[in-house]
Amino acid sequence: MWLFIHILCLGSLVDSLVKPLYNTHMNTKNTVRKKRTDRNHIIYELVVNGMNYIGVTAKTESTVNKSVLARAAKHFYRAKKENKDWSLCVALRELNDKSEIEVYVHEIVRGKAAAHRREVELRRQLKPVLNTDTRGD
Repeated sequence: MWLFIHILCLGSLVDSLVKPLYNTHMNTKNTVRKKRTDRNHIIYELVVNGMNYIGVTAKTESTVNKSVLARAAKHFYRAKKENKDWSLCVALRELNDKSEIEVYVHEIVRGKAAAHRREVELRRQLKPVLNTDTRGD
């Protein structure tokens, strides 16, 4: 009984012998993170005024459809704001709204390199009119 009361009054013996350690590195602002290489990528097709474009994008949104629609919106925004003479940009400038773009998902591929290889294969097969970047073709 005396020992129990003594511990209550003085605190734990372990607490008095062990010095508290704190993680001082948690406030680091520049934590370096390894970039993921196994992210899902989406190979998509945009149809603008009957002409098609094949592209690839990472799945960044909660669903595949949201990711592709976000990428189509980005294409539309850049076509309107930047003065590029790429075939896709010229075709997109003819539209009044981004909702006029037809969007189709072809495949979902795991990994960036594999997705880009597969995109090149699809471009060779489908021969899209609006693709101006023909690297790998």
